[in-house]
Amino acid sequence: MTTQSLRLVPLSPHLGAEVEGIDLSGVPSNREAASLHAALADRQVLFFRDQRLSYDSAKALGRVFGELHIHPNTPGPEGYPEILPIHADAHSKRIAGERWHSDVSCDPVPPLASILYLHTVPPVGGDTLFASQTAAYDALSPRLKAFLDGLTALHDGGPSYRASNARQGIPETGRVYPSAVHPVVRTDPATGRKSLFVNRGFTIRINDLPEDENRAVLDFLFEHTTKPDFQVRFRWQAHSVALWDNRVVQHLAIWDYFPQVRSGFRVTIRGDRPV
Repeated sequence: MTTQSLRLVPLSPHLGAEVEGIDLSGVPSNREAASLHAALADRQVLFFRDQRLSYDSAKALGRVFGELHIHPNTPGPEGYPEILPIHADAHSKRIAGERWHSDVSCDPVPPLASILYLHTVPPVGGDTLFASQTAAYDALSPRLKAFLDGLTALHDGGPSYRASNARQGIPETGRVYPSAVHPVVRTDPATGRKSLFVNRGFTIRINDLPEDENRAVLDFLFEHTTKPDFQVRFRWQAHSVALWDNRVVQHLAIWDYFPQVRSGFRVTIRGDRPV
């Protein structure tokens, strides 16, 4: 598959492609930027090998897609608030992304996309799984789609971020975490495609149901949205990049490499309010 100047090698029927023919360390040309937009819309998550990103080049790449997002819980390095460090080693008590989630879906305006660059990876392990939420929605029965359309759910960052901070010994004093109500089924305003928008990391409850029904429906959706049928698995190499549409993809980082080092950083792009 060729998208203008880029060469795409699809990795699964629903999502994922390795991209060749671009150096992400420079500012993308208008043609390359248009190709990246089209490829991301089509494949939902893109992978790039043999890249060398600095904080500045990662920010420039992120701005191809929009304004940059600042993480509500983890500050960036001095002078780079938009950079989210990703690091695990023999001293780590947790890693980022251990549960299936959509990045910061607890924000009133959740991120549009995320760009993760890893410069150091373990000899084996440390893969990331991605699951298409449009494919998950499409696989539902018509009756269940009709039931879910119009429901809303509460996404709360507090439980996840407090648990993470507690394991790292980070004090809670004065910390306030975002929470928001979003539709269970969101619609892409450009394409009209629908996708499920709930995840284990941040979704607390469906607002329109009593507690027993809420728990049953959420548990089903958590399992359904992360079925292997809708997944692609990325095996990292040093100096690889993953770029995913955070609105329609969930992901899970696998921590099977302790005590090895896995290190890099992430840039996140501000999104739009789910509808």
